[in-house]
Amino acid sequence: MDPVSSTARARVDDRPDSEVSDEVDVVEHGRTADGETTSLDRRLFMQLQAFGGARDTAALISALEAAGIEGVLYEDTNDPTGIALLTLSESPDAFVSELRGFLQAAPFKELEPKPELTMLGRTYAIGHEQDLDETLVERPRRRVLDPALRWAIWYPLRRAGSFEQLSRNEQNTILMEHGGVGLAFGRAGLGYDIRLACHGLDKLDNDFVVGLLGPELHPLSVIVQRMRKTRQTSLHLERLGPFFVGRVAWQSSSK
Repeated sequence: MDPVSSTARARVDDRPDSEVSDEVDVVEHGRTADGETTSLDRRLFMQLQAFGGARDTAALISALEAAGIEGVLYEDTNDPTGIALLTLSESPDAFVSELRGFLQAAPFKELEPKPELTMLGRTYAIGHEQDLDETLVERPRRRVLDPALRWAIWYPLRRAGSFEQLSRNEQNTILMEHGGVGLAFGRAGLGYDIRLACHGLDKLDNDFVVGLLGPELHPLSVIVQRMRKTRQTSLHLERLGPFFVGRVAWQSSSK
């Protein structure tokens, strides 16, 4: 799936926050090293769809390569005939156009869908990123298509309302603690995360989709274990999972 072209590039916005807050604003924001606000109207959508009854992975790979699909095919660790297909595009239209037709044709149409494991989300910025293109598009695409990161754990989550009642400073402290776990594993080369917002995109009304990617499975399990102890997970999550655990069987080439 080819990303759509975008004429909206990063720009510096010198207006004070008070002028911007009253406007309808759907673009992503970052901040330069000098403290100026930047904006970008680009983001990467990712969708995971899982299936059972996949006894011929090679046939699926051949079909994906022939169709030029951008994404990853995982073999399900918990189902001997299970697979999951992760696709990505800057345009959500891609999921209901070429991908929809592709999945309705052989060999994928012969598989058994597992809608309980369907996940759809979009990359997002939290306001301090200096390179929005890298944060929103380039890095997440590079990570999911990295052949060295052959193991993955994908899951959705919903925060409890208690988190939204906290002050911004309290929220930032909690998020820094939680994010610090992932950063430590990333610096060690053991695991990396993909964070996607799924507000209004998830049938169970989850808030986020998280992907943990790494060269081995064990450290990814340890990341989840360590995060259980953070304030966000232990005090401010309403729901977590279901989890999909898989190993890469095929990846499209990184663009």
